[in-house]
Amino acid sequence: MDLNVPLDVPRNARDEYIRNYMEITRGSGRLMLFAGDQKVEHLNDDFYGPGISEDDADPEHLFRIASRGRIGVFATQLGLIARYGMDYPEVPYLVKLNSKTNLVKTSQADPLSRAWLDVSQVMEFRRESGLRILGVGYTVYPGSEHEVVMLREAAQVVHEAHRHGLVVVLWMYPRGKAVKDERDPHLIAGACGVAAALGSDFVKVNYPKAENPALAFREAVMAAGRTKVICAGGSSEDPELFLQRLHEQIHISGASGNATGRNIHQKRLEDAIRMCNAIYAITVENRSLEEALRMLR
Repeated sequence: MDLNVPLDVPRNARDEYIRNYMEITRGSGRLMLFAGDQKVEHLNDDFYGPGISEDDADPEHLFRIASRGRIGVFATQLGLIARYGMDYPEVPYLVKLNSKTNLVKTSQADPLSRAWLDVSQVMEFRRESGLRILGVGYTVYPGSEHEVVMLREAAQVVHEAHRHGLVVVLWMYPRGKAVKDERDPHLIAGACGVAAALGSDFVKVNYPKAENPALAFREAVMAAGRTKVICAGGSSEDPELFLQRLHEQIHISGASGNATGRNIHQKRLEDAIRMCNAIYAITVENRSLEEALRMLR
């Protein structure tokens, strides 16, 4: 894999950046991100209720999956990592720096999600804990009347993270009263272009709604340029349909991975691990859809 190291990574951090990038992608250039940041984003809606395994009621379920399943990195808030990381030191982590709940709806106020921590605090925690923290993540809501605040914070996150050799994933979700359709392919492509302008290594976006979404999503991949695009997994659905769409995102759209949460962790542990491994097989190992489905079964 040819790795293009950004010029905002200082010379003394280049080796660290390369190590983190290669580890987070397992040398494939593609990212299988296991998303565990929904404890804040969706409160307990994603972890307890009809159709959700009882295993998911316990936050440690996320860490058990990340420990036993095949992933590129596990993304969650630093507080959870601090509470459980001592028992799961082998897990590769990405610290989500900002989060907000879903209680205040867009109809009430445009979204604003400020950073809880800065990169220097993450680095201090990494030194003290000895955990495998490979990167950081941050959410921006383009189209919000508060976008300028989040864009500046995101720019600072990218700059500081690269100074320390960390990999950056930006969650980019067009949202606010000015946004008529969050799943518009052209708008999602625009959001990917913003992530590229911010210098992010990866950008996580929602899959568009279109007559042929796999083809429509190619616009986003092109708009992102050297910033690699990964797709949010969304709400739980039939595992076979999920894997088929993932295969199309990579091989038709040209996406460089996925960020999956609910489609993994809402299952009981053994099923969640199998789903993890099937997603990893398609994303990182470039296995066929048929091979991934056999793993799932």
